[in-house]
Amino acid sequence: MGLPSIEIIFKTLGITAIRRSSRGIVALILEDATHASVTNPIVMRGVNDIPKTLSADNQEQIEFAFRGGVNPPKKVMAYVIAPAGEGAADYGDAQDYLETAQWDYLAVPQITAGKVNAMATWVKGLRDNKARKVKAVLPNCTGDHEGIINFTTDNIVVGTKLYNTAQYCARIAGILAGNPLTISSTFQVLPEVDDVPHLTRAEFDTAIDAGELVLMHDGEKVKIARGVNSLTSFTADKGAEFSKIKLVDIMDLIHRDITRTAEDYYIGKMPNDYNHKILLVTAINAYLEALENEGLLDRGKNWVDVDAEAHRLYLEGRGLDTEGLNEQQLRQANTGAHVFLTGNAKPLDAMEDFKITIFI
Repeated sequence: MGLPSIEIIFKTLGITAIRRSSRGIVALILEDATHASVTNPIVMRGVNDIPKTLSADNQEQIEFAFRGGVNPPKKVMAYVIAPAGEGAADYGDAQDYLETAQWDYLAVPQITAGKVNAMATWVKGLRDNKARKVKAVLPNCTGDHEGIINFTTDNIVVGTKLYNTAQYCARIAGILAGNPLTISSTFQVLPEVDDVPHLTRAEFDTAIDAGELVLMHDGEKVKIARGVNSLTSFTADKGAEFSKIKLVDIMDLIHRDITRTAEDYYIGKMPNDYNHKILLVTAINAYLEALENEGLLDRGKNWVDVDAEAHRLYLEGRGLDTEGLNEQQLRQANTGAHVFLTGNAKPLDAMEDFKITIFI
């Protein structure tokens, strides 16, 4: 009678989704002359944990990340490497570590233009080939991918200092990691910023449509113009909703929760018969319902079920005749070690575009 407790686990994940999502982890790769004496990674839970041995610029970058958005990130993880002055910056060791570490958003404040695309390719590979649902905020990176946030605002004025695009990526990563999934980063205010380049409405629209995350001055304050990532080439598998940072964060949360729970409680631990597949389906549907109740998914449009068509293709691929099997017989078919589920999820966006018509 203990098996159905997995449903309780999934429900709990759904109920705690907002709390867990509003405290993400920022990863930073920093170039610092003290790299030889650093034990990597440096894991910090607040600004008081920032090592004073790091350069003033790197301490500032960590502080940028900790400012966060609605909330600060849960922690900041810094991997320190040799500065470019000691040769070309080598990100290999940092990438090897981060490939298996837990984090949500990456920034590389000292990255040069010639290294940006390679870093983007690495992050895309983690998402597409290794099921690591992580994202990177990179400067001037036309990544055309939901995992790459293409931050392009330059000449950012903060008091008497002027920051370039790369130097403010950690700040953006902290905002995205600290925001709960119930809101988007669109119009998120950066109160410390005094000014940024002023664009026309048409120029902002062009930049956003090109997958750029840009800052705008509305006459009173500086804020994020629209919370978009770099994806601009939409397909049947990745529609326009994949260009919204908020929606991708929700989809990533669902992927992580279902994958980790299945690994912890199902894979290698349960017989792959129809009854146990239905228990898993019921548990996941309870999780999706909890996300609906939390305002993350559009109510009544989210479900999973046993994939009868995938069962048919599996059986036929093994040379078995399925012509006489009805749908229920396909659903109950023995699929070896494989579990085939299908379903639907509709993340809820935030209010961003208004059209109000008033008749007088």
